[in-house]
Amino acid sequence: MIARMSDTAEQAEQAEQQDEKRSMYERRLAALRVARRVLWRPAFEATIRERLEWLAQTAPQVHDLDERADMYGDRIVAALEERVAGLLGTEAAAFFPTGTMAQQVALRCWAARTGDPTVALHPLAHPEVHERNAFSQVSGLRSVRVTSEPRLPTAAEIRDFDEPFGTLMLELPLRDAGFLLPTWEELTEVVEAARERDAVVHFDGARLWETTEHFGRPLDEIAGLADTVYVSFYKSLGGFGGAALAGPKTLVEEAKTWRHRYGGMVFQQFPTVLAALAGLETELPRLPDYVRHARVVAAALREGFAAAGLPWARVHPEVPHTHEFRVWLPYDPDMLAEAAVRQVEETSVGLFGRAWDRGGPDLAFTEVTVGTAGLEWTADDVRAAVADFVDRLPAP
Repeated sequence: MIARMSDTAEQAEQAEQQDEKRSMYERRLAALRVARRVLWRPAFEATIRERLEWLAQTAPQVHDLDERADMYGDRIVAALEERVAGLLGTEAAAFFPTGTMAQQVALRCWAARTGDPTVALHPLAHPEVHERNAFSQVSGLRSVRVTSEPRLPTAAEIRDFDEPFGTLMLELPLRDAGFLLPTWEELTEVVEAARERDAVVHFDGARLWETTEHFGRPLDEIAGLADTVYVSFYKSLGGFGGAALAGPKTLVEEAKTWRHRYGGMVFQQFPTVLAALAGLETELPRLPDYVRHARVVAAALREGFAAAGLPWARVHPEVPHTHEFRVWLPYDPDMLAEAAVRQVEETSVGLFGRAWDRGGPDLAFTEVTVGTAGLEWTADDVRAAVADFVDRLPAP
């Protein structure tokens, strides 16, 4: 009886915490929607009307709207696949409704070809953290973790790893480590090390579009290092959803067969595909500007926190690798979330527009993204917003 009462109390506490999180989310979203200045306005948080208006404005620029709608992956879907293959310099590409499906299909195809279902990856890679053991539960794959460091693996770690594996999967950038990328030299060495072990290389490139500025290379040269690449159409490009798997023609054709088996052969997909084409047309060319300005914002954040006298504050990485990075502060996440929401509610300036997560005792982090709206911020604007934000916090 006592144990039952304890369980009930714990469930009630958890429900209350969830309600508080939802309330904070709704407050933050409502304030940011009308804010005068923000660093990023995520497309996925717009209304249905706003999303449809955006598509109506951009769609005529990217495809012939008098063409018959697609059926089971033809016409406009095939046009998007051809566009992606051209951008990434691969023989072919296949459109998938989700990246989770695209990567599972790619990796199970490679497992059949190599005879090894083992996938080497980072413990912070998306499938390990966010996909509920989908590799093992759905696709019969086995993952091994090639490093415990909060960065991409090194060539030495790949060469010295003591288990065989058929595929090396690299997430570029590694989001849950702070949107980190290796140097170009490090990346090429890691790929070479995998090939020395007769392993194939697959890039989880959900945000690969963001990497050209850091690597100083075009997309096709970056993608050309891997045997297959997955890309997302909403994480960097503002689309409605969807993904593509790009690589050798024979493997892509095999992947399309598995796409059907996995339930990914959707009858009509033209709204999602139109949004993907619109993102490639409008957002892809802007990403290098976002990355460059993210470095200005990150430097100003560091300067602002130093001027405010915070004993421990971190921008990670100090020089962002993409237009996204993390900020770490020595406070409880709920305290930071309240200060961030009050700042935008009271000043119409949203410095931190995303949730704060616990990173340790009295330590929290948030993700910062710089988009079109962020290009309007000067370094002085950022430093002033930091000073105002810190004024809303108690002394640490």
